[in-house]
Amino acid sequence: MTKTATGFDKPLYVLPFDHRGTFKKNMFGWKGTLTAEQTAQIAAFKQVIYEALQAAVAAGVPREKAGVLVDEQFGAAILRDAAKKGYFTALTTEKSGQAEFDFEYGEDFAKHIEAFNPTFAKVLVRFNPEGDAALNERQAARLKLLSDFLHGKSRSLFMFELLVLPEQDQLDKLKGDKTAYDVKMRPGLMVRAIRELQDAGVEPDVWKIEGLDLAEDCEKVVAAARRNGRDKVGCIVLGRGEDDKKVGEWLATAATVPGFIGFAVGRTVFWDPLVEYRDKHITRDDAVNKISQRYQEFVSIFDEARASSGMEERRKLA
Repeated sequence: MTKTATGFDKPLYVLPFDHRGTFKKNMFGWKGTLTAEQTAQIAAFKQVIYEALQAAVAAGVPREKAGVLVDEQFGAAILRDAAKKGYFTALTTEKSGQAEFDFEYGEDFAKHIEAFNPTFAKVLVRFNPEGDAALNERQAARLKLLSDFLHGKSRSLFMFELLVLPEQDQLDKLKGDKTAYDVKMRPGLMVRAIRELQDAGVEPDVWKIEGLDLAEDCEKVVAAARRNGRDKVGCIVLGRGEDDKKVGEWLATAATVPGFIGFAVGRTVFWDPLVEYRDKHITRDDAVNKISQRYQEFVSIFDEARASSGMEERRKLA
């Protein structure tokens, strides 16, 4: 029997750096199987990001709101240290860079989650309800295995990163305008995707959602995530690699909507400083400081928008 989500509705400000193929190919231009030295170099770059999060907490970001999302391959030491220091931790479980969701460690996914006991086990899934029906069905079946495990035997909660990428015929209707897709079509498709996945027995505690331009669309997403008694399920905004301005707009919009509890913004925060560090244009300490400041800026944007809307006071009274 499928168990519905426990939910998670506390503030959650995640710094995600679970990227694997992105680091290998785009940061370093490497192909094929990594050497031990290359693996260590990626792990060292991820340590820079983790130190930036800790610097942000030292500068005033509440520890109980801060979290890391990282992978086992390059971030095992970070996951263990972050848990000891009282941060939220999220462990990615999917294979990197695949169009179809599958587990990084196949049938052993549960053992790898239990080895770290993260706050959240996270998946990234591309799911368009008007896309390939057989593909969606296969993905939902695998995701239900994870959902049932997390709500049954595991102490970890379930974080679901939903990407609703446009199908070609959807873009054709909009004459190829991807911005129009984001505003006119994606919000409704996201709601449908959430409902279809829930109906298939997939029960996230937190939905990691692509940014939305309108508060009313944020409200519709929360309504879907919290339908039928799922009252404590939370939503967080992902950055999708957009520029600071766009991500800031998404965060400010979502922060005013009950049910949106924070964000998970990664590349927008850390990518440019790491490239500068890689190219020896700045020092390691400079990179840590720049990443920390960017993360703090997004925390401030979310907190200030939340406070100005009266959301924080309502949350405290609830």
